[in-house]
Amino acid sequence: MKVLLAEYAVAHEPGLALEGAAMLGVLQGSFERCGHEVVFPGTGDFGEEIRRLAPGCGAGLVIAPDHLLFRYTSLLEHLTHNLGCGSLNAAVCANKRRAAAILSQNGIPVPGEGVPGRRVFKPEQGCGAQGVRISSGDPGTGELAQEFIEGEHLSVSLIGSRVTGNACSYYTGKPPLLLAVNRQEIAIDDQGRFHYLGGETPVSHPRHDEIVQTAVQALNVLGCQGYCGIDIVLADRPYVVDVNPRITTSLVGIAACMEEEIADLLLAASKGGGPDQVHLSGRVRFDNRGGVERL
Repeated sequence: MKVLLAEYAVAHEPGLALEGAAMLGVLQGSFERCGHEVVFPGTGDFGEEIRRLAPGCGAGLVIAPDHLLFRYTSLLEHLTHNLGCGSLNAAVCANKRRAAAILSQNGIPVPGEGVPGRRVFKPEQGCGAQGVRISSGDPGTGELAQEFIEGEHLSVSLIGSRVTGNACSYYTGKPPLLLAVNRQEIAIDDQGRFHYLGGETPVSHPRHDEIVQTAVQALNVLGCQGYCGIDIVLADRPYVVDVNPRITTSLVGIAACMEEEIADLLLAASKGGGPDQVHLSGRVRFDNRGGVERL
């Protein structure tokens, strides 16, 4: 089968290009090992490239900054079988204030708004650590200010299952597939700006069940399908600080430890199937440029 991997950052977002290339390389290798032909958009208009390539493909996946996912996933969904999160769910996750409100309303811990003192400021529609900073001042236009929580920076990588038809997407009742709990390496510079440097995976944590349960609840509440990364700060409780309804950099490390092929998992989950667990061997440290070191 021909598969479109529509990765945005490599050609269109220099600040994220290295991370994008790392994720794309892992996905390309997996799909090709599974016998599929992989095609990519050119350097021209991203939407036009999807329109050109997707009709000739049996499936496709968009990897793009969160605020662009709805636009390009919606386009892909009308042209071929989507292996990622549905466009409407991706749109909800992209609005950090709206997503946090939905999670809170469903009893999932999130950092509070309107809390005095040091707060974390982030773009309401941002990607990763870009534009995230600590400040005691007032948020700027388009910024969300949340309580700063001291704790462990973790993420949980999951794959949500679904079955799609021509005009609908519905759940099969199959629980999300846990890939790994990951430790995140976050640096904060002298100006209070956050920088994501990579991480470590898989992490064996004494509060594993609590962490994973919170992540699964967040995925289910927001209706995410396909690969999803749930960012958590672990303190007195696991606080969900971001939900990424797309491939994340953690996949670079997970794929180096995982017996299964991510391509097979994504294809199976997009049709409501797949295994109940994956098999990981060893532990690695990965950076945001695609480097992987065994520990």
